[in-house]
Amino acid sequence: MKMRSVTPMRIAKIGYIVMSVLFCAAGILFIALPEISTEIIGVCIGIAMIIFGIVKLIGYFSKDLYRLAFQYDLEFGILMIVLGVIVLFNPKNLMVFICVALGISILLDGLFKIRIAMDSKQFGIKSWWLILSLAIVTGVIGVFLIFDSATGSRIMSVLLGLTLLSEGILNLYTVISTVLIVKNQAPDVIEIEADTFEIDRKER
Repeated sequence: MKMRSVTPMRIAKIGYIVMSVLFCAAGILFIALPEISTEIIGVCIGIAMIIFGIVKLIGYFSKDLYRLAFQYDLEFGILMIVLGVIVLFNPKNLMVFICVALGISILLDGLFKIRIAMDSKQFGIKSWWLILSLAIVTGVIGVFLIFDSATGSRIMSVLLGLTLLSEGILNLYTVISTVLIVKNQAPDVIEIEADTFEIDRKER
């Protein structure tokens, strides 16, 4: 029986880790430098959302063993790509939209991660409660970003930084604790060679 390739799983897991670290780094940068240009923020957020959306789609189709971290990434990945394209093409004049769009995305991701935490508990993953806690904190910060998007640019930049930092930590811990890559993972459907099927028919 032909084993499933683990390459897509590795790409998705590494991509998740890299993007999570970048989210954390961007969050710290926005907190430390709240006076940073809104246009730079828009471009960075737009590119990050598009890349992370692609990574999420790869993760969804990779079919990892537990099927926890990536189970909602088809719809969420498409959403992030669409929002990222909108933000990228008009970053300077869409600061409020950027915050609202990112806040909604992160709120949804927090809600999805709460479900993942519950599923992780059923799988026997001991750190499920930490995923749950991080998801709740991230979702709450996402709500604050949505409703405080019309405040001053410095406050918005700090709040945006906190949102990115919490999202990065949440995704980093989730993918490390719930994505298990097994080299000899069997496919979901066992494929039967056509020649073997024909021989079996003749014998009957």
